[in-house]
Amino acid sequence: MPEDRAARNGRTIRVAVAIVRAAAKNPAPTPLVYLDGGPGGAPILSASLPVDEHLNADRDLILVDQRGTYYSQPQLTCPVLDRFFSRLLGLVYDAASTRREHVAATSACRAQLIASGIDLAAYNTMENAADFADLRRTLGYKQWNVYGISYGTNLALNLMRIDPSGIRSVVLDSTEPPNLVALPAFWPQAAHGFAKLFAACAAQPTCGRTQRDLEANFARLVVKLESRPVTANVLDPISHRGVKVTTDGGALANWLVGMSFATAQFKDVPLWIGQLAGGKLQSIAASRAASVTPPGLIGYGLTFGVICSEWYPFARYSEILTEGRRALPGYPSSVLREPPQFTFVTDDCRIWNVPKAPARVRETVRSTIATLILSGSFDAVTASPWAKAAATMLANSRLLVFPGVGHGVAPASACAQAVVRSFLMQPHAPNVRCVASVKPPVFTSPDFARNLGGRFTSSLGLLEREQRQPADSLCAAGSRNVHSRLCLRSSGDRHRSCRQGS
Repeated sequence: MPEDRAARNGRTIRVAVAIVRAAAKNPAPTPLVYLDGGPGGAPILSASLPVDEHLNADRDLILVDQRGTYYSQPQLTCPVLDRFFSRLLGLVYDAASTRREHVAATSACRAQLIASGIDLAAYNTMENAADFADLRRTLGYKQWNVYGISYGTNLALNLMRIDPSGIRSVVLDSTEPPNLVALPAFWPQAAHGFAKLFAACAAQPTCGRTQRDLEANFARLVVKLESRPVTANVLDPISHRGVKVTTDGGALANWLVGMSFATAQFKDVPLWIGQLAGGKLQSIAASRAASVTPPGLIGYGLTFGVICSEWYPFARYSEILTEGRRALPGYPSSVLREPPQFTFVTDDCRIWNVPKAPARVRETVRSTIATLILSGSFDAVTASPWAKAAATMLANSRLLVFPGVGHGVAPASACAQAVVRSFLMQPHAPNVRCVASVKPPVFTSPDFARNLGGRFTSSLGLLEREQRQPADSLCAAGSRNVHSRLCLRSSGDRHRSCRQGS
């Protein structure tokens, strides 16, 4: 692919593609292309996950490591940032000293990539979407189906804009509309997901009784810990060594946002908050330790390329605090002045120093392509109001909200997986009956935890008193029906060469 399509005789890059053959003996003719989130994720490395969701049940599944990510070349990962995020567990989350360490790591990352000759401005959604449009033509498909998750929905919407004739149907899972995503918008998303979680607890007799006023108690904890952080020692799930976890108000609020990525653990969240209020730190500390991404996986060049050209320049820094106060008025300003998940990203973007994206990348996408929109009611990252806003602009769309599910609906819900398969077979008449039976989880009670005694831990499998092997869910292990190819296309003569990967 051309690194920069506007540059004459510019250099080319390689985008890694893996085709997972359909499980069906007579597969449907149009494949499904998977657009991962992040930005900066590595879907080929975790190919077992979409396969476990049966996305290849009836048709071939195409996985693509987007430009700059894991198997693509150049690979824009940064060990210096990975090391910082590993250390962050033991630091005060939003302290000035933490900011200095963060900024130093980002500066070193940028210097590393610049020294390698990388054009940082070329790693953005417009070029990314153009890669997929070119890839479809290169692979010889007249049409394909598109599945986008998280940032991948932003990418999918832009692909719908530039290559509509090449798309048969679209699934948007946890939608990030390009016209709405901005740094000040993330605290309102968090507040919506928090409110749905707290309301679900209040609606259940046991949770409502044992975790009375959970929403107010959580806000008080954020305030208390922001002024008096606490520290616990837990086992690192990768190294099996002890690790110090420091939790202040910012870390606690961001932890609850991050739980959106762990739907299966939502049942324990009210109990863990109650434990923390009672001085028991281990469960939330262990949960935070388990959420650290292993090193070497994130393509930071694409992460910052998108955020710093498409989100950061389109809002003022002061708006983050303004929107945070409006969404979560009881939280400290020191927590709310930084967007959740993206603490100190405004500093990152000043360092990254890429041009502001053209306004068209943020325009509302209108389309008549058949589109299925999935949203989780507990999603504190891309909450259902964003999904509803996208649906109003997509004439042939169907929006389904799944109670008790967080960010990434299909990975967390067997019902959602069945609906997706039905939709791909019949985009205008999918079978959605199972959605009516989806309910929030039954929240874990303190009595249940006490009855288990020393054997009780978080559902993540991190024990306070016992060491366990971590689940190996990251590697696909190269199954026989996966054919990986690194494809190079020049911008001049449309020449394509591929080499088989292992």
